[in-house]
Amino acid sequence: MKDFLKTKTFKLILGLAILMCAFMLRAAYTDGIAIFTQKIIGAVVYPFQKVSTEISSAVTSMLQGYLRAEQLKEENEALKEDLRQLRDQLVDYESIKNENQLYQRFLDIKEQNTDFTFCPAMVIGRDANSQFGSFIIDKGTLQGVAKRDPVITSDGLVGVIEEVGLTYSRVITIYDPGLNIGAYVSRTRDTGIVVGAVELSQEGQCKMTYLPRDSGAAIGDTVLTSGGNVFPKGLKIGSIKEIRQEDHGVSLYAVIEPFAFAYGVKDVFVITSFEGQGVMIGDDLMGSAAESQPEAESSLESESSSTEAGQ
Repeated sequence: MKDFLKTKTFKLILGLAILMCAFMLRAAYTDGIAIFTQKIIGAVVYPFQKVSTEISSAVTSMLQGYLRAEQLKEENEALKEDLRQLRDQLVDYESIKNENQLYQRFLDIKEQNTDFTFCPAMVIGRDANSQFGSFIIDKGTLQGVAKRDPVITSDGLVGVIEEVGLTYSRVITIYDPGLNIGAYVSRTRDTGIVVGAVELSQEGQCKMTYLPRDSGAAIGDTVLTSGGNVFPKGLKIGSIKEIRQEDHGVSLYAVIEPFAFAYGVKDVFVITSFEGQGVMIGDDLMGSAAESQPEAESSLESESSSTEAGQ
């Protein structure tokens, strides 16, 4: 023990103790013991306070970020709902706008044809198996639509109902070779039959057959329906684009460009009744017209033979 008291380490510890006592005595006479003690405690506690403050700030920032994220999520959902409502309103607006335009055209046609009964319809599908533009509409027998009812737009004749269900119908167009329409040229009153042709259908055209050789029909003339028990008189079909001679040389035919482009039509009118409308006999869509065509051909061939014999 005596040896330790003589060591430099003891002397150093003793010196530090004396120095600390001196500071304590000085603090007691100047600032007071309490203030000194507070400074000592503050010096010891400050690092822990700093760490605690940093941790608290980090936790607060994290909580604020989470709350902000939740707030942004709610605002985002609210904006999405507003956008959905605006889209619904836009769809409703476009639908109402299209309906108004459709019914305006309906009124225009109705004013010109007071005896017509119409059923507005929308095209809901295309017949993938048809090369002549056949399509499906959203009206059927429940809306008064029947087989062989004419189908038109405000531009002109599109086709005729071929098949009908409760809430849908299938329409064949004037490009279809199976559809024969009695027609006449408005300027010259020359009559004939408008029929589809495979070679013309791809161009969105059809033809008017059995024009007389001395016909005065010309390019640009308008062709209308001549009337009957399937089609009312005066429906616009199209305009003449070209006059050609039939292969047998006895008559002419005209290439017709329809006023209504059936391949792109979206809204149509079905004429469910008109003055003079009759009931077709048999299952053939245009039986009477189809039957009259061979008779006309036979008549033309006889005329051609007589002409050749006379010569």
